[in-house]
Amino acid sequence: MAFEPDIPPIQVHLCVKGGQEAIAWYEKAFGAVETFQQMAEDGERVMHANLTMFGSEIMLHDEFPELAPDVMSPPSRGGAGLTVNVNLAFPIDVDRAIKRAASAGAKITMPVGDQFWGARYGRIRDPFGHVWAFSAPLVQAG
Repeated sequence: MAFEPDIPPIQVHLCVKGGQEAIAWYEKAFGAVETFQQMAEDGERVMHANLTMFGSEIMLHDEFPELAPDVMSPPSRGGAGLTVNVNLAFPIDVDRAIKRAASAGAKITMPVGDQFWGARYGRIRDPFGHVWAFSAPLVQAG
């Protein structure tokens, strides 16, 4: 299977309730930049959006039970079904990312700490129910 040069083989595609609010939150909490958005015919729900953040890209959409009943937001499912892991360059970046997300309304579910596997690591749950982990190596390569 051939891929477009700018499209990674695997991408996270988040389903949320409140797409416009989620986009605004990711912009505030993660410094995301929206690069594309298409609204649904109802003018209320985000059909598709692309957001760049942390040197990568995610896709996002509102729930569409009439089109994809097997894709639901975490609140509809009763919780998140995965963790989005963000690998950062330096341990201080993990502290900054968690602090910024928490100040924007995320819940810290695992406080930042130095872990036995050699990483600075912490985890949050965003207001839309998605879980994000932030990690950086404790020992820098070089």
